[in-house]
Amino acid sequence: MKSIALLFLVVICGVAGWGQKLKPKRRSNGEEINFRTKTKDVCTMSMSGDEEMKLRIECKSQGKSYWCEYTGKPLVCRPFRNNPKLYWNQIAVELRKLPHACESTQVLKATMCQKAPADALMKQIAAGMEPEDLANQDKSVQKTSASVRGAGKSSVKKTGKPAILPLIKPTQHGQGSENETEAMKLAREHCWESLHGFCSYIIGIFRG
Repeated sequence: MKSIALLFLVVICGVAGWGQKLKPKRRSNGEEINFRTKTKDVCTMSMSGDEEMKLRIECKSQGKSYWCEYTGKPLVCRPFRNNPKLYWNQIAVELRKLPHACESTQVLKATMCQKAPADALMKQIAAGMEPEDLANQDKSVQKTSASVRGAGKSSVKKTGKPAILPLIKPTQHGQGSENETEAMKLAREHCWESLHGFCSYIIGIFRG
């Protein structure tokens, strides 16, 4: 009786173990793999979905960001069901060989699923670029150049046109002063003191 019970327990354990081997080892949703492309772009790939899976790739390169999404049914590939972690690692290896993770290829293939149906391929469905850093930099440069131009214009307006002073003819001015001095001298010599101003005026008229 004990031997029968022991044999039954062994059979149950064997069936449970065999069932676990057949169960797909799926990579959990939201798990990420980091990698660098051939041109040193820093990228992150994340997987989501169940039967039809989605792969999203986000990269940063020289102040700009770009992204793309792939979709496919890798579950139809038997090696993927056995080891999905290896599948995604092989995808990352292929991406490392590319200069641009999103523009260089429209279809991603894992080595372990080369002979799988076409549905197993991850095909690109969307892509985009987010040059936020460059846009902000361009705006700041434009603002700086505009402020410099504005300051230059204001300084030209303030100091560009000097005040125009009336021209003075030194010769005429000198002659007038000389005539006035001589007229006053003559007035002091030939007129009373109380009439100096009047005599000087008359003498100045005659001397012209």
